[in-house]
Amino acid sequence: MDDKMTLLPVKSDFVFKLIFGDQRNVDILAGFLKSVLDIPAEEYDYLTIVDPYLKKESADDKLGILDVRVHTKNGQIIHAEIQVWPIPEMKERVIFYQSKMITGQISSGKDYSVIKRVVSIIISDFETVENSGKYHHQFRYRTEDGIEFTTLTEINTLELCKLTPETDNSELWYWTKFIKSDDQEALDMIAEKSPQIKKAVGVLKELSADERTRMLYEDHEKARRDMASRMSGAVKSTRTEIARNAINMGMDTDTIIMLTGLNREEIESLQKAI
Repeated sequence: MDDKMTLLPVKSDFVFKLIFGDQRNVDILAGFLKSVLDIPAEEYDYLTIVDPYLKKESADDKLGILDVRVHTKNGQIIHAEIQVWPIPEMKERVIFYQSKMITGQISSGKDYSVIKRVVSIIISDFETVENSGKYHHQFRYRTEDGIEFTTLTEINTLELCKLTPETDNSELWYWTKFIKSDDQEALDMIAEKSPQIKKAVGVLKELSADERTRMLYEDHEKARRDMASRMSGAVKSTRTEIARNAINMGMDTDTIIMLTGLNREEIESLQKAI
């Protein structure tokens, strides 16, 4: 591979799935999960990567798609997903997906005792936990003084934007650095920190050197940009329609700016056209 070739970004959900969502790389996934979670070591003896699509209970249900979903030795469900751009109602979305993974375990005739623990790892390149400088948080059902209600659910957040420049010498810091960085020199340095990270860096280099993978990555990114553009256009169209109605109702320009988020020039242009 050309030493100067740009590496694919691990924080792309497409690349993330190729590295962590491949059963052939299950040791890489186990190494990462061990750095984030505090579950018994034997749970990692048999990790099975499963279908990332959450089951729909009815035609009207939302379809959930998780980046990586895995079952542990004793049936615990762990899912990891990565988000580069802020999305509306992120926290509500996480709770919805967790609820689906819990209720999806119970079929007709079964009781609640069959429910296995569900653990989520949410990796973001934007702030998801306000008023904290820590890059990793763990959330459970606990009282203020630490009394646990249940361990059936757990949410972990990893905020790439809050990763400290200097290492804290934890395995988690090196894995988070691996996900955040696409600098080959930096990745070569952290590759020596564990066999699993070294293998992950090697897989990333192989993927980056493969022309077909790069083409698929570019197609994926183009589709994402196109979708974002369509959504932005739809929002703009809605705001413009609201502004037209407000103008017809006789509202003043400053009020319409506050109502729609359009700038003064855009509103004045609409006023002239009506």
